[in-house]
Amino acid sequence: MPVISMFFGIIVAIYYEDTGRHNKPHIHVRYQENKASICIEDGSVLAGVFPPNNCDLL
Repeated sequence: MPVISMFFGIIVAIYYEDTGRHNKPHIHVRYQENKASICIEDGSVLAGVFPPNNCDLL
């Protein structure tokens, strides 16, 4: 899986031809033990679990 970005411990990756699982264009994200597929269009979680936004990190 090609990694396209890493920041604050979050790894963002994309599969070129991953259309079988989800119909919407999406990215894959990993943070600690959490993994999720995120819709590019609206940011919704298509599969998996991702922790809520923590503004204390910034």
